[in-house]
Amino acid sequence: MLAKTPVTIVTGFLGAGKTTLIRHLMANASGRRLALIINEFGDVGVDGDLVRSCSDAACPEDAIIELANGCICCTVADDFAPAITKLLAREPKPDHIVVETSGLALPKPLIKAFDWPDLRSKLTVDGVVAVVDAAAVAEGRFADDPARIAEQRLSDPSLDHDNPLEEVYEDQLMSADLVVLNKADLVDKHELDALKAQIALALPRAVKVAAAREGAIDVDVLIGMNAAAEDDLDARPSHHDAEAEHDHDDFDTFVVAIPAVRDPDTLIDRLAAATRAHDILRVKGFIEVAGKPLRMLVQGVGQRFRRDFDRPWGVDEPRLSRLVVIAERGVDRDAVAAALGG
Repeated sequence: MLAKTPVTIVTGFLGAGKTTLIRHLMANASGRRLALIINEFGDVGVDGDLVRSCSDAACPEDAIIELANGCICCTVADDFAPAITKLLAREPKPDHIVVETSGLALPKPLIKAFDWPDLRSKLTVDGVVAVVDAAAVAEGRFADDPARIAEQRLSDPSLDHDNPLEEVYEDQLMSADLVVLNKADLVDKHELDALKAQIALALPRAVKVAAAREGAIDVDVLIGMNAAAEDDLDARPSHHDAEAEHDHDDFDTFVVAIPAVRDPDTLIDRLAAATRAHDILRVKGFIEVAGKPLRMLVQGVGQRFRRDFDRPWGVDEPRLSRLVVIAERGVDRDAVAAALGG
């Protein structure tokens, strides 16, 4: 009765594969009762909808809470604490709670919340899992080599300012108890070994780095770490430790509504062109394809896009085509909407 409920925090940059990893965890819960808190930017709950679609006895739909009112690391008191309280009141109580942060979240403020007296007596952070897009890092994005970054900025006028994305990426790594190099199938063995070494050097302490494809990591590796991260905050440095608070003014998030599409390939071409022309970091959403009974899920990171028909449209469900766009601050929203067909 006095045992604390363990919580796993899943962090990671935009499109790294956090939701895919959580879906794998749900499918392999091995009798554990799970509960989930999912945090997204924007009012189109792509990640929450994908997770709810695989809810079952291990994690029923009413044990999944979606927070879409802003980044969880900025709304801990207003959103996260009440959500946790609601989950702990369930009967039977969950054996394990999983929290998926947004791709732009800094995990340390969330870990700190577990030191609050009201939460500390009931919960413990079993572990922080940072999911990394191996292919993106191999391509040189969010590299930890300052000389390489400086060289890149000199050769590319668009990078003549500090890039806050590096700090987000590094903060997520430095808070981790386990780093999952996802999409390992998109890089060769030499690149993968180099990435493991690069990340290990950047980490402030010994942390396991594991490769994965489609988020497939053994459940006993993901949960049961007993890290008690709330007691270990000093070992998890952050670029923002000296700040009383932080914000996400470096990013713009908005939704573009588009008509039903006839040719999915043409849509992907438009998305790729818009990403090249504007400072777009991430695109995701659900699309109606004319003449198709199934809803199409579109997800894009950089120039890599993926589309899948995930399920039939509901009988009374509006067939709306909406894309969540996350971009650098100051992006021309009207131009992006026009480029996407909105």
